[in-house]
Amino acid sequence: MIGTPLPPEAAVLLVPLAAAALLALLPGYRLSARINVVASALSLLAAAQLLFHRPGAGALLFVDDLNVVFILLNTLVGFTTSVFSASYIGHELEIGRLTRGYLRFYHAMYQLMMFGMNLALVANNIGLIWVAVELATLTTVLMVGIYRTHEALEAAWKYFILGSVGIALALFGTILVYLAAQPVIGEGPEAMVWTALIGRAAEFDPALLNLAFVFLLLGYGTKVGLAPLHAWLPDAHAEGPTPISAVLSGLLLNVALYALLRFKMLLAANPGAIAPGPLMVTLGLVSLVFAAFMLYRRRDIKRMFAYSSIEHMGIIVFAFGMAGPLGNFAGLLHMTMHSLTKSAIFFTVGHIAQVKGTQRIAEIRGLTESHPVLGWSLVAGVAAIAGLPPFGVFMSEFLVVSSTFARAPLLALILVFGLLIGFGALLLRVTGLAFGTPEGRTGPVRASSLPIFAHLALVLGAGLYLPPGVVAWFQNVARLLG
Repeated sequence: MIGTPLPPEAAVLLVPLAAAALLALLPGYRLSARINVVASALSLLAAAQLLFHRPGAGALLFVDDLNVVFILLNTLVGFTTSVFSASYIGHELEIGRLTRGYLRFYHAMYQLMMFGMNLALVANNIGLIWVAVELATLTTVLMVGIYRTHEALEAAWKYFILGSVGIALALFGTILVYLAAQPVIGEGPEAMVWTALIGRAAEFDPALLNLAFVFLLLGYGTKVGLAPLHAWLPDAHAEGPTPISAVLSGLLLNVALYALLRFKMLLAANPGAIAPGPLMVTLGLVSLVFAAFMLYRRRDIKRMFAYSSIEHMGIIVFAFGMAGPLGNFAGLLHMTMHSLTKSAIFFTVGHIAQVKGTQRIAEIRGLTESHPVLGWSLVAGVAAIAGLPPFGVFMSEFLVVSSTFARAPLLALILVFGLLIGFGALLLRVTGLAFGTPEGRTGPVRASSLPIFAHLALVLGAGLYLPPGVVAWFQNVARLLG
């Protein structure tokens, strides 16, 4: 995309949309997989251009420091997942779990999903954000059920039902925001343009904004995977293809969080509205503590890491609920580190499930002996997501805990309690998975480990050194969030 007249904000939308249309027509797996990777790479290049080219806000699209963080992360993980997916899905084809017809559908849906998520991130219209999140949800629902087993279809149906309830609540909240803006801005699409809304949010009816945020928090909170709205997430991770598990944990949860943050900014700009922080802090802590205990009861390796995603989204929502320059900075950093780390873990788990022929934890032992690369990659990934130094998650969790201790020591104690419970569960599980006498099949690993190493290297590098430019960028976003 560099050097072309197509604006980068348009390229991050048109590239995946055009690729989806093309992939729907191509029957060959190898060509489709390569086009999927190339399209994802072009989307990443277009997103990188947004660091240097910031278009003016229009009625439909706009770009600022906040959504550039999300867009870059979205396209980066989308690209690395497409690389991982090429070999992973090829193996699924070889063993007969997928057919060539389903693969054509899979690649087209992958790019359509990327289009939906990118659209939600660059949209300047709160109604368009809602439509884009719904599009991304529907495509992932279809991909979760792609194996067509009873369990996969049940998981997809559960995801669809609970996601529909959440998106309906979010729609009602969006309508209430429009009704609050209408007397001030006037009727029509202008009353749904976010840049217009944030400029005059102080004049809106605070009672309507308060009610709207409750519905938006419940609606988009369902997509974020916050407890007790999380029930779809473990099933979707366990039964869908592993690349979709990586995208769900690393990207789609962030997109719903982004929508929630935009509405939080509206509420914060109205002096008569309730403070959104306490609601987010409460849901964040409930999710953290609940998921930490649930980690001990999992018997499926992908389901276990799904609960780890619920735990970490709780930490992120908690950090943004505490707000302030340090809380918002910690939330952004933790979101970035979690996306990179959790997707690397799911890449590893996908390879493990293929070589072992199972996802059951009890049937996987001694990976560092039987498959050293996978075993030590899993150990590194779990060490990173558990918050051990020198990985970047340690830095972000340290900032969340230290900033909370300075402002609300009691909340900090609950936070640390949840973190320790989750740490214990992950340590218990990874010990059995990685060490001891190998059990189960010992087939060769036939897929690339490069995406795993790339993500873990980024997380390790961020823990050792954050470039001043990145720090300044995140600090500016933290100030925008209030």
